[in-house]
Parts: sequence; structure tokens; C-alpha cells
Amino acid sequence: MGRGTPPVICTPIASLTRCCPHPCQRGLEKGRRSWENLPFVTDMHAGRRAAFIAAGLAAPLILITVLVATDFGPLLSFDVEVTESWSGAVADTGWADFFRVVAVVGAPWVVRVALLGVAISLALRRRIRPALWTLTVVLVTGPAWALLKWLMHRQRPDLLEQIGGWSFPSGHAAEIAAGMAVLVALTTRDVRRALVRRLLVGVWLAIAVLVGLDRIFVGAHYPSDVLGGWLLGALVVFATSAAFGVAGTDPAPPAERPLSTMPENFKTLAVILNPIKIDDPETFKTRVGVATRAAGWDEPLWFETTIDDAGSSMARAAVAAGSDVVVVAGGDGTVRVVCSEMAGTGVPVGVIPVGTGNLLARNLGIPLSRGQALDTVLRGQDRAIDVVRIEGDKLAPTRFVVMAGLGLDAAIMDGAPDALKARIGWSAYAVSAARHLRYPAVRVDISIDGAEPVRRRARTVVIGNVGSLQAGIPLLPDAEIDDGLLDVVVIAPRRMYGWVGVVWRVLARRRRTDDRLDRYTGRSVVMKAAHATPRQLDGDTVGAGTELRAEIEPGLLLVRVPR
Repeated sequence: MGRGTPPVICTPIASLTRCCPHPCQRGLEKGRRSWENLPFVTDMHAGRRAAFIAAGLAAPLILITVLVATDFGPLLSFDVEVTESWSGAVADTGWADFFRVVAVVGAPWVVRVALLGVAISLALRRRIRPALWTLTVVLVTGPAWALLKWLMHRQRPDLLEQIGGWSFPSGHAAEIAAGMAVLVALTTRDVRRALVRRLLVGVWLAIAVLVGLDRIFVGAHYPSDVLGGWLLGALVVFATSAAFGVAGTDPAPPAERPLSTMPENFKTLAVILNPIKIDDPETFKTRVGVATRAAGWDEPLWFETTIDDAGSSMARAAVAAGSDVVVVAGGDGTVRVVCSEMAGTGVPVGVIPVGTGNLLARNLGIPLSRGQALDTVLRGQDRAIDVVRIEGDKLAPTRFVVMAGLGLDAAIMDGAPDALKARIGWSAYAVSAARHLRYPAVRVDISIDGAEPVRRRARTVVIGNVGSLQAGIPLLPDAEIDDGLLDVVVIAPRRMYGWVGVVWRVLARRRRTDDRLDRYTGRSVVMKAAHATPRQLDGDTVGAGTELRAEIEPGLLLVRVPR
């Protein structure tokens, strides 16, 4: 609890729940879990949904294939009339040149190369399942439409005799439908801001429609060819999705995790709300109350943060009121303050992420959807995690749960205004990072576990209790939130172009270290900068200073996570 308040539980929670907390087991456990915890996980229900959609696409594809194969008169008349009308309308105009460009840009080989790039990007970020799924779509789509063309032997329209090959189905339409369907799936799972997600999905669908209709305008295909291609491409995507069981892209909770064995006869729920982060606090309270009562809990207790108190006194009051679970609904800063107070109390913390980064939730596999996060609070399990005690010059002793940093990362946090974060979410940090690429290096002495300090000229030094940033970027690939260790990364590119190599090594999870990218592990860290430098704790700047002293506190906090 806070200073001067004796904790309810004096021993680390990890001692009650972990079978072997010694850090030497971390490497063995990682190797065993590396395939179990892939970001896209096999989900029976998701696989069934994809299979049903695939079946729904197969039916019209079979129907239109049969109609084309039997030379169904009304369809043939419609095909010829539309193709001649559309291609004739743009002939000898500027639109004809435009559609010829679209034909080249949307060529099947271009789409395949783009999807291979997506697959490689996913693989470098250790998202193996979606990478394999995307690669499978690439390998299956081309042979599928080529085989169907060979079986159908449909002649192309007479308008473009220079184009060889058969007409049904359109290879362009099949490839672009498959490619855009993959991007729609990834966008739906990766992009959390509803407006941005809808805009991107609209763009992908518009591209698929444009490339398909382009085949009619240039006179290369009939409308039924294009429709057949669209259906075939989408069918490949959903059929392979059903086979892979693609379910989500947020880090999944590991299959074997130390979970609390405390009895779950909880009744009292306290919610600490940051009202600035919620558009309509009263509606939010009503929905939480309804869900809580429906799950058999008592009416929740409500506490709101203020400008002067980000959650400390509210957390103490919630525990004093006898709460069985204390929920924090806010951004990373509010979550940090509440968790700092709750550490050592034995009362689990539930997280409803409503901020910009939501890094604790992302790294614990807590859903970013408010409704699903609340369901995790009410029906999830408790997991013991580490917290980090930290202090420094002009920084009173406190705790963080995600990451602390000195240098560029703090400048990036400080340079992302709230208004921009409200509009574009965590992408505001990317904008701020681009503005600070020339941030100067500072001389820093780093001591791990009391050893002789190592001197580095660094752009930034980050102490991590977790490993991943937004979008699953593995800044500290070996960090685990319950391993009893701190992970430290020192980033020091010498020149602007040096950032390219650093970013590549981070995304590729390269283990090689040097004076440009160095890593350390220990139970305590002391950093001393040559002059006052910006500092941050879990995304909140805490003022410039020259020193940070951090020490791990293993298993001191219980957090509600999905079952």
C-alpha cells in the first residue's frame, strides 16, 4: 500500500502461486511456449465462422460457374452488353489511360508481391500464424483461378484480341479480392480506433472493386468473370482462415501462467474512473452497473480521479471499503498510479483500458474492447505480476508496471499532445518520434545489480517490465512480466540513417548487441546521465533529471486476466 500503510499481505503473491520463480527457467519456458502463445491463436469458434462464410461464398461461385459453363443465354447477353457499353464509353478518352494504369498496378503478380511483403513483416514480428496464413493465401489463389480457367475454356471478349488466355474467372479480380480480404482481416484485428479501422477497410474494399471493374472497362473480361474472380479470391481467404483458425492479433495470454488459487466468491467491485478518458461517464457507469449485477456482483463502488490525484487516494479508499476487486478505467498513467498503490495488498486489479497506449493490457492479453475487458474483470482469473520500484533525483519513490525511460522515449511521450492522441490514437507517438529523430545523445552510466557502471552515449535508455510496444513491436524481446527480472535496452544510433538498422534489429528480434543497440538484464538498475534529461514512467513524463534507480518487486501485484 502507500507509505505508512501496512500491507495486507507481507509476502510476495508470487510465492503463493509460482512453482519455480527462479529466473534460470525463463529460457526453457520461452522455448516451450513460443508456439503456444502466437498472437494469432487457434479459435474453434472463429474457424467455424470462417467455414460458414466460405460455404456461403462457394454456393454463388458454383452457381455462376455452372451458368457460364452451360452458356446460359440471359447471362451471356448481359455480359456482352455491359462489356461493350462500358469499354466503349471510355474508349479514346483519358479514362482509358487511367484504367490501363489500374490494370498494370493491380496485376496479379503485383498483388502477390505485396502480400509476400505483408507475410514477411508479420514473420519478423514473430506473428507466425498470420504470416503462414498470408503466405498460404498467396500460394493457393493463383493456382485456383488458373485451374478454373483451364477447366472452363471461356473465350475473352472480342474487344481485345491481343490479350491471351481464358476469360473465366478474372485472375486480376481473384488476386485483388484475396489480397484486400487479408488486409481487411488484419486491419480489423490490429486497428483499435473505430474511425481509422472503418476508413482503412473502406479503402481496401474500394481498391478491390476498382481493380475488378477495371477489367470490364478495358474490355478484358465480362462482368461474370469479375464476379467469379471476386468470389473465388474471397473463398480462398475464408477457407484458409478456417483452416488456420485465425482469431486475433493482440498478445494472447500464455497457456501456462501462474494464476491465483484464491477463492473467487467475489462480491464487491470498486471502479476507479478517469473521467477525462471517457466521453460519457454516466453511460459508462450505467453499463458497468448492469453487467456487474448480471454477473451476480453487488452494486459497484465508484471513485473518480482528479487533476491533483491520479488515483492514489482512490485506491486506498477502495481497499479500505473492503473491495474484492479494484478496477481502473483509464490510460497507462492512471493504471500505473493505481497499480502502484495496490501492489502488496492481495486485492486483484482489473483493467478497462481506455487510454492511448494501453501497454499493460496489450502485454497481458486483456481485451481492448471495454465490454470484453469488463467481462475479464468479472469472470477472469488472477495473475501475479512483477512491479518495479523506482526513484531518482526530484522523483519520489513510486512504482511502474510497464516501462520507464530516460532520453528520447520521454521526449516522444512529451511531444505527443493529448489533442493529437485523441484524434489518431497511439499513432501520435509515431508522429512525435519522427519529429525527434535528431534528438541528441547523452552520456549515461548504467549499473546492473550493483556492478561497475558501463558508460554509453545513448539517445534513449529504457527499463522494461514487459517487452512489447504498440503494434506488437518487440523492444525488449526477452522481457516477461513475471520473471523477477528487469530488462534494459540502450539505443544509440550515431547518425540519422543509423535508425534504419536499429529499427530493423528491433523488428527482427535480433539478439546481437553493440554500441548502437545494447541490452542488459538484472534485478536492479541505476542510471546516471551527464545532464538533466527527460524521463517517463509508463508513458507519463515525470520531469527532467539525471538519475533513475529501479528495483524489481517480484509477484507483488495481482491482475485479472482472461481465462
